[in-house]
Amino acid sequence: MILAFVLVVLVVGSVIFHLLSPWWWTPIASNWDYIDHTITITFWITGVVFVAIGLFMAYCVFRFRHQEGTRAAYEPENKRLEWWLTVVTTLGVAGMLTPGLFVWNQFITVPKEADVIEVMAQQWQFSFRLPGKDGVLGTSDTGNVSSENPFGLNPNDPNGQDDVLIEAQDLHLPLNRPVKVLLRSVDTLHNFYVPQFRAKMDMVPGMVTYFWFTPTRTGTFESICAELCGTGHYTMRAVVVVDEDSAYQTWLQEQSTFKQALAKNRNSTGSKLSLALSKRQTGSADSVYGVIPPKRNSLRN
Repeated sequence: MILAFVLVVLVVGSVIFHLLSPWWWTPIASNWDYIDHTITITFWITGVVFVAIGLFMAYCVFRFRHQEGTRAAYEPENKRLEWWLTVVTTLGVAGMLTPGLFVWNQFITVPKEADVIEVMAQQWQFSFRLPGKDGVLGTSDTGNVSSENPFGLNPNDPNGQDDVLIEAQDLHLPLNRPVKVLLRSVDTLHNFYVPQFRAKMDMVPGMVTYFWFTPTRTGTFESICAELCGTGHYTMRAVVVVDEDSAYQTWLQEQSTFKQALAKNRNSTGSKLSLALSKRQTGSADSVYGVIPPKRNSLRN
């Protein structure tokens, strides 16, 4: 009797907690309300099954409790009940899977007019690359990745010279324009996820994965890494800002390109070389790389 009461309280309490819980989804900011609908359908189906099974267990515990002078009826098979359970289970599973298949088809079908950007992940930061005025991203290779070329771009590819590079800074996106997000990782598994956009995908070293979405409201949103990627995983965050088109274009004009980054690196290398030669000619003990030559022994043999 007590166990049956506990089961009923557990079921009723779970339903009340679900309906009154303050922990719900963040307000959506993209076109992927289909994902919310799919999750809601799954909640309803699994919720009904949970309530039905919980109350049925409470009924069985109470109805078939031990009573003096009664014996249990032995029924090893019940084909009618088995058919009912098979049909109901099949319908429930189909009801959860079917909406997901339609949403998945939409998720991997990128609109032809979508802008293309790239997100590069490495322990423990996100960097971003946008196409320049030609609208085409240059080719890249992980073999080209270095401190001077963190995106691994091909310096001989003319399409990459005007690519906009945003290293460990905020990413801006225009409002109501679909965007295809190419995902790359330098070192280990990562996952670029903005909860308000509802879309995410694993970033796998050696592969280029993708997802797409359309920002539907302006604002500042935090992206996180949704894949455990090491000791600094919890710090791997970035900011995505959705702007009106005019504000986005203004921000875009302020960003540097791959060509400008190459020129800056050459100038920096040239300055270091000049400084090193100057110090060598003047007999300075330290070098540009911070290596101090040993002092000569002043004692004579």
